[in-house]
Amino acid sequence: MSYPGYPPTGYPPFPGYPPTGQESSFPPPGQYPYPSGFPPMGGGAYPPAPSSGYPGAGGYPAPGGYPAPGGYPGAPQPGGAPSYPGVLPGQGFGAPPGGAGFPGYPQPPTQSYGGGPAQVPLPGGFPGGAMPSQYPGGQSPYPSQINTESFPSYPVFSPVSWDYSSEPAPMTQGTHGTIRPAANFDAMRDAEVLRKAMKGFGTDEQAIIDVVANRSNDQRQKIKAAFKTMYGKDLIKDLKSELSGNMEELILALFMPSTYYDAWSLRNAMKGAGTQERVLIEILCTRTNQEIREIVRCYQSEFGRDLEKDIRSDTSGHFERLLVSMCQGNRDENQNVNHQLAQEDAQRLYQAGEGRLGTDESCFNMILATRSFPQLKATMEAYSRMANRDLLNSVSREFSGNVESGLKTILQCALNRPAFFAERLYYSMKGAGTDDSTLVRIVVTRSEIDLVQIKQMFSQMYQKTLGTMIASDTSGDYRKLLLAIVGQ
Repeated sequence: MSYPGYPPTGYPPFPGYPPTGQESSFPPPGQYPYPSGFPPMGGGAYPPAPSSGYPGAGGYPAPGGYPAPGGYPGAPQPGGAPSYPGVLPGQGFGAPPGGAGFPGYPQPPTQSYGGGPAQVPLPGGFPGGAMPSQYPGGQSPYPSQINTESFPSYPVFSPVSWDYSSEPAPMTQGTHGTIRPAANFDAMRDAEVLRKAMKGFGTDEQAIIDVVANRSNDQRQKIKAAFKTMYGKDLIKDLKSELSGNMEELILALFMPSTYYDAWSLRNAMKGAGTQERVLIEILCTRTNQEIREIVRCYQSEFGRDLEKDIRSDTSGHFERLLVSMCQGNRDENQNVNHQLAQEDAQRLYQAGEGRLGTDESCFNMILATRSFPQLKATMEAYSRMANRDLLNSVSREFSGNVESGLKTILQCALNRPAFFAERLYYSMKGAGTDDSTLVRIVVTRSEIDLVQIKQMFSQMYQKTLGTMIASDTSGDYRKLLLAIVGQ
């Protein structure tokens, strides 16, 4: 859908749109009663949302202002194919020919989110969508035995990945990953293969690649435990002594338990001088309720620190408030969409931004931090009909910096996670140099969740395969392992 510019006189008579000259008093009192159970504008608490939730994401680059005459940037032109690769960061994804109807975004066939019936996929970082009750060897989920020295102060990850979920409802989460648990898995046999690959002069990197790229994260934890049992040595330390650079970073990421990887990344993003805000946005604005609560517990048990306190000391203002809201892991995860509420929320967001001088940031924070992702998508559609402008564009006009990136990340999650990740992967490799930390983070964290769909969206949006671009931007064993994970 593209808007050929704004009318020369006044706004079009969309339902619910304020008549010219009456913006400050619109809507008339009583026209939009808040639904029962809605918190009062002055405050109030939301009931705790059901546990489960939503998965990874980061900040959008600074957007442009008003749409150029003739339509929004990135929107498909009438009668022709869209210009996918040329879309600049922050301008949205070009819609594929014949794509469904939200402006500027390719839409998956169906979208499903965590928290629904049992057959609905629950996006998450653990194979099969569930947090394992125990790690290998009878350890508790976040055992003190996880030797944090095994994961040194690596170069801080600073990806701009944005997390989407769009698995077709009949399928389970695991069916869309490029990595699945290996059949006939034998942890001791794999541990022996890795030991031989690192023994003596030189290293058999191909043998290491063949094992780690074809085992699930849970199976890698078992290999790690078997290795220590068999040889009395720490597998991670041995791998670190044999590897270096990007290959080492990628291997370490693959061997970290998924929740520990997120907690470790957050700690590194806030440790020392400066803060990697994009990492905070990527993780906290996109994970499921259950994942966020597990991350908070892991952060406390492994690093002896309170995540919320660290966020408060490293961020400020409306960005701090948004991240603190995300840390609660209390987003509504009901899969049913209330269309009346979507219309009312769209009106409230308009009145908090475009319909007034200044911005009521707390209104945006409240709605975007609490509504379910399907509900937010319906709100975006209602806003587009009412305001003749999409909500992402309004957020760009009303906000700037990190809080803008955080709010837009949440909206991206509501629209199409694989398309978001495809865009982040593209820009991690586009132009001079490669943002290897972004590339590693996205490939590793999505490898068992939706990397198959991300690859499909990548090809659709940029007319080249993800494997082709990785092959041209990386080299050596690092390239071989990335391509093995991606499934080339």
